[in-house]
Amino acid sequence: MSLLSTLAAPCLADAPPPARICHLPGAEEGLRCSTLNVPLDYQQKTGASLPLHITVAPAFRESARPDPVFVLAGGPGQAGSDVLPVLYSIFRRARATRDIVFIDQRGTGLSGKLDCDEEDLPDNLSDDEQNAAIRRCLAGVRAPLAAYTTENAARDIEQVRLALGYRTVNVWGASYGTRLAQAYARAFPDAVRSLVLDGVAAPDQIIPAGGRDGQAALDTLFRQCAADPGCNQAYPALRSEFNSLLARVSATPVQLNLPNPRTAEPLQMSMTKERFLNTVHNVLYSALDGRRLPFLIHSAWQGRWAPFVARRNVGADLAGEGGTALVLHMAVICAEDYPRMTPQLLAEDANNSFLGSGRVGQLMEQCKSLKLPAMPWRTPTPILAPALLLSGALDPVTPPRRAEAAARHIPKAQHLVVANAGHGISSLGCAPRLLREFLDAPSRQVAAACLREIPAANFQVGSAGPHP
Repeated sequence: MSLLSTLAAPCLADAPPPARICHLPGAEEGLRCSTLNVPLDYQQKTGASLPLHITVAPAFRESARPDPVFVLAGGPGQAGSDVLPVLYSIFRRARATRDIVFIDQRGTGLSGKLDCDEEDLPDNLSDDEQNAAIRRCLAGVRAPLAAYTTENAARDIEQVRLALGYRTVNVWGASYGTRLAQAYARAFPDAVRSLVLDGVAAPDQIIPAGGRDGQAALDTLFRQCAADPGCNQAYPALRSEFNSLLARVSATPVQLNLPNPRTAEPLQMSMTKERFLNTVHNVLYSALDGRRLPFLIHSAWQGRWAPFVARRNVGADLAGEGGTALVLHMAVICAEDYPRMTPQLLAEDANNSFLGSGRVGQLMEQCKSLKLPAMPWRTPTPILAPALLLSGALDPVTPPRRAEAAARHIPKAQHLVVANAGHGISSLGCAPRLLREFLDAPSRQVAAACLREIPAANFQVGSAGPHP
């Protein structure tokens, strides 16, 4: 039997218990939650199982359409229950007539989250010390990580569909969720009515090797600042200041003593090269956030690191207890991406990107310690379901070229590019309305001219905020 037919073979999971009303962080109302037991290893149907958490936001209208929207979060390592706020931003129109179903991927969120038990790593660790702490965490993992693959997560989605009694579903995925959505559509084509892929990962994309895309986003930001009179006047030497900062933290970590932006208590931290680069890269994800980056760079270059440190903390501040499941993230990356990391690709990241090879090199060392079997690469098969692909022109991780590569295997794909957007389109401007229109008629061309009305944000040119 071929792998595809093995993957698609039915394996009925237990029916979920009656849904209970649940109140989860990020939701403004009581939703319906249930737990579905699915096989840990689909090749051993009588073996161990794991609990999969499902959250359903029922359609507002009693005469709801029979095809819901399944929501697949990013990462890998983010859970559906981590992104519940999108119910009110992205799906506020679609929910009028459809159930919205959030699935916590195996190993994330409320589906047996695989993470480190250690406290947050101290800010005074060196990059090598932090990398060693992560390796120690991974060495202590006892879960069978080889079972936590994208293919098995796709099988889990099918079990959810069967247990909830839906004949066909629409699938919305963001970032890594687009990889999972494509895997599901290929494995169970008859179950998928349509796809919405936001921030599209190409089938051949190696997630950690994003140096070229990150560099393109940073170069675009520098050019836009130089072309903006206010930004250029405030930061006429922005690129050289950035290069100077990068050289400084690369030579030796900058020891900082400043009030903690969270608590105002004294804070001692080491601004290492990787902390600096990760913060810059993270800021570029959001086009609005990116407009603050010149101010952050210039302030740090002048020795005022507090704004930069405050921005570095934003991700952790907003994540709360629902942060990315690090161990699940590593399980997927190390089995599916690391084996395809060629010396040529590693050299491209090192030589053509401000990110360099440090982060990828650390990842490779961590993956070696896990010793996971490699998931074999397979040529993508066509996806015949209608699909709406959404890209931000300023995206540092899944720019339009990635969606174009994915669309070559999706004959009925519509690809929309938003000029003034980064990573994530579905909540911007008229996008929620377009999403509803697409779901109602997936084979009809979306009238997307309104996306051109999404403006570019103003640059921040001082401590008071963006200039008018």
